[in-house]
Amino acid sequence: MSVKKVFDPNTQQNDLSSKIVVGLERISQAFKVLLWQQAKELGLSPIQIQILIFIAHHNGPLNNVSALAQEFNVTKPTISDAIKVLERKSLVIKDHSSPDSRSYTLLLSNLGQDVVKNTENFTSYLVTQIDKLNEEDQKGLYRILGNLIYQLNKNGILSVQRTCYACKFYQKTTSNHYCHLLEQQLKDADIRLDCVEFEANV
Repeated sequence: MSVKKVFDPNTQQNDLSSKIVVGLERISQAFKVLLWQQAKELGLSPIQIQILIFIAHHNGPLNNVSALAQEFNVTKPTISDAIKVLERKSLVIKDHSSPDSRSYTLLLSNLGQDVVKNTENFTSYLVTQIDKLNEEDQKGLYRILGNLIYQLNKNGILSVQRTCYACKFYQKTTSNHYCHLLEQQLKDADIRLDCVEFEANV
């Protein structure tokens, strides 16, 4: 099977899927630009800001070196180096209360919480643009993104997934979706991409 040259403008002229892939790549660039702008203002790296924002919204078991490395698809040494800087800047605190004395989870310091408040809105421009879409377009876009993320995870490209599709409580029904934990039907827009109650379907 021949491989599509999606970045070749001649290929894009006659292939809609290639255009969509290029569009996703441009949006990825936008995320990087917006994140770098915030990082430069604070003297932090993008991964350091991402770690702070992630810790602010996730519980202890996900806030250790191994879990963070998997979350951001980087090596443990990369995460450890980032944590050293955050600790030196008094933005995070290591919690060694785990029974395993060698491991720790990360908590935000008061200063770290202030940094998150001032940085987690780096996506506000993108949110504003998406808010301009009508509701049906938003629902359609979300459904497509959810399925794409699930397939990328299934094929080992994304290492972490906490979406309904991969959860043991999820069931696809003829009408829509069903969550056995919430005991209710779900619409496409109800599907979560980062569920705190997620349990892997193994």
